[in-house]
Amino acid sequence: MIVPTLTRKGSFTFDDFLVLVPDGQRADLIDGVIYMASPDNIKANDLNAWLAAVVRGFVDEYDLGDVYISRVAYRLSRKHSPEPDLSFLPKARAKKKRRGYILGPPALAVEIVSPDSVYRDYVQKFALYQKAGVDEYWIIDPDERKATFFTLRKGKFEEMPVKDGVFTSKVLPGFHFEVRWLWDENRPSAYAVVKQLLGD
Repeated sequence: MIVPTLTRKGSFTFDDFLVLVPDGQRADLIDGVIYMASPDNIKANDLNAWLAAVVRGFVDEYDLGDVYISRVAYRLSRKHSPEPDLSFLPKARAKKKRRGYILGPPALAVEIVSPDSVYRDYVQKFALYQKAGVDEYWIIDPDERKATFFTLRKGKFEEMPVKDGVFTSKVLPGFHFEVRWLWDENRPSAYAVVKQLLGD
């Protein structure tokens, strides 16, 4: 595994995080350390945009809550504030929204692995999201063409099955997709997938 570079070493707090990270810069605060994200590669960005459009289309149609892409911090504690690549906050947690962050965990966190985030996504964020009570965690690794999905059960993440190549979410009942679409350069449009999910 590649251990990410620590761009600002020290015991930083959430308040420090808000001041030190410039607007528009994606970063994570994990155990008092600020990790600055490297610029997205184009394929990872396209994948994140496609997945966000599919999830948001489904969530919006059923008025389930809010979907966020990067740059939205979840304040989990004084020294922990990750910014998932993609996240879902149910309507029931709407009161947790603040002007510059969300107080508490999302119901769904999605991380798209990059070379400098391998350890962070598979180890640090796995432990952090599990402890914070994130209901579902997806780790999508484009370089390895691997996607792993976890659901929280009795305080521990359990890997969710992928049946016949199709993943079905528990946090978003009725939401599913073919995992191969994550790597397929000719994946269907987000609009087509949402229409299929909605039965149109």
